[in-house]
Amino acid sequence: MHLNLAIDENVDRTALFGMADRHLKLLREMLAVSLSTREGMLRISGEAAAVSRAAAAFAEMQRLVKHHKHLEREQVIAAIRHGMADLEGGRAAGGLDVLAQGQLIVPKTAGQERYLDAIAQHDLVFCHGPAGTGKTFLAVAMAVSMLRRNEIRRLVLVRPAVEAGEKLGFLPGGIEEKVNPYLRPLLDALHDMMPFEQIRRFMTNDIIELAPLAYMRGRTLNEAVIILDEAQNTTPAQMLMFLTRMGERSKMIITGDPSQVDLEAGQESGLINAHRTLGGIKGIAFVTLDKGDIVRHRLVQHIVHAYSERAGK
Repeated sequence: MHLNLAIDENVDRTALFGMADRHLKLLREMLAVSLSTREGMLRISGEAAAVSRAAAAFAEMQRLVKHHKHLEREQVIAAIRHGMADLEGGRAAGGLDVLAQGQLIVPKTAGQERYLDAIAQHDLVFCHGPAGTGKTFLAVAMAVSMLRRNEIRRLVLVRPAVEAGEKLGFLPGGIEEKVNPYLRPLLDALHDMMPFEQIRRFMTNDIIELAPLAYMRGRTLNEAVIILDEAQNTTPAQMLMFLTRMGERSKMIITGDPSQVDLEAGQESGLINAHRTLGGIKGIAFVTLDKGDIVRHRLVQHIVHAYSERAGK
């Protein structure tokens, strides 16, 4: 197995690799992998389990070096052991056992790490924050990971079709053409993690389902991860309907941005209402990501900040 990992351009490579690459040599010796660096990438080769452990350890080393001028041998050993222990529990160090475009998915901020921990430890998680914070992407990654480990039987991705409301019939084309624009961002996230043919096969076999929120009525979803994206555009009644779809051995993840509500004037957001209504219930996690968790193009963070400043937020 071969895996290419991006080396964070903001870290000191000498501190990360060690003098004369001694930290990389330690990775090779302890995990029996081959390592090479080229054009900002670390290439790891070896048996699948060893490659995954090395990737987890390297992710932890990159996290540590951001807070230390250099890494001691003991810290590198601890990172390797930490990665091995976390992978045995199903997750890479601070991340997942899922690849996106050939790279191991790892949380890039403390907020994202809290988010993944909340998903791992709770059956119902609400996450809100601005665009680019990884709310949807990380939820889909966690669901894909659980699906591959046979912890769930189905993945259901849901979005409200706000602009169409209850009037999908007025749009041209069949139902798939009507709702596709609203579900496309969820499919894009899946495409980063799974081959197209596998996604199509899973959708044909009803293992993966993409559906508009209105199609959730009357259903009970067992042994599934159900993700509701853009939840700020639900009404309280729609949110209640959705939440009561959760069946046995299922997990729900609700994501949204309260600053981007597209409901008609005077309508309360179901996401905001749920935070206020369910905040005291044990077993439900609420995670807030902010501008510091934005991981898209560097300009996105500045754009969100500028608009927030102008709005006085």
